[in-house]
Amino acid sequence: MPRLWQVTKLIRSKNSGPFELTFDVIFKDRETYVKVRDARIINAQWFAKTYQLKPEAVSVINYDAASAIKITIPRPAISGDIDDTDVFGGQQYGPLVDLEVPY
Repeated sequence: MPRLWQVTKLIRSKNSGPFELTFDVIFKDRETYVKVRDARIINAQWFAKTYQLKPEAVSVINYDAASAIKITIPRPAISGDIDDTDVFGGQQYGPLVDLEVPY
């Protein structure tokens, strides 16, 4: 199976305010998006396990019009706090890129 990075145009993470991170996964084509969406590979349980959260803290939104999946999670530390290691949240998408997806 291919990896997520191979079937997408964009995988990114960024701040969604000082208390949340958002992840955007935009697919190269609608067919692949539908396969990944319907397989539910990108889900709250995976994010909870990967980012050490409770599943109910994860929001996964399938955006059909853009062939994209958007995920929002609470930040582990408030943006800019002394414990924050990524003030803009731009380096948190790493675990997503190697996720195996149906093709």
